[in-house]
Amino acid sequence: MEEKFPLINMTIDDHEETGVDFIALVDTPAIEREWMAFNKQQKLEFKVEDEEQRLIMGAIMVADLPIYRRDEENGEYYVRFDSDSIKKIVHRYFKNGYTSNVNLDHTTKTDGVYLVESFLIDKHKRTPEGFSKLPNGSWFGTMKVENDEVWEQVKDGTFRGFSIEGIFTDAAKKDIDKKLIDQVIRVLSEH
Repeated sequence: MEEKFPLINMTIDDHEETGVDFIALVDTPAIEREWMAFNKQQKLEFKVEDEEQRLIMGAIMVADLPIYRRDEENGEYYVRFDSDSIKKIVHRYFKNGYTSNVNLDHTTKTDGVYLVESFLIDKHKRTPEGFSKLPNGSWFGTMKVENDEVWEQVKDGTFRGFSIEGIFTDAAKKDIDKKLIDQVIRVLSEH
């Protein structure tokens, strides 16, 4: 984060519309971390002896990582998700049963790809061996790829990481909105 662009802390609010709706398979993840794809040639403690496992694993969200964004309305800026926001996002994602909501490059929903393992990095659950150390509060996951076409694209490097897709709230605006609502309630209750 070399340039001096605004940094916006993102979160979700109490409305069910906010949160992660999809996890996309992408070629260049915004979190700048690629996954690891496992097949029968690699030696793993949990490997399947006679067939490809078709598992991909890696960081889904990285706590406190500034992610560069640019759009017509706001210009250039960074967004980040803190560990508390990521925890809320993960809980809502599972509550909504979205583990099979996977798309390709944020465009095409795909079948036969789903989340089979997920956890938040903390003092009890460390970053798996072979991955760059993630900060506490980061979301790490493993997906099963049963879709033959998608699996070929994973193997040939077309898709190399995860990217989230959803609706989020600017934490600063949320705090301002809450203060305004509290003031309105206080004024109304006085009359």
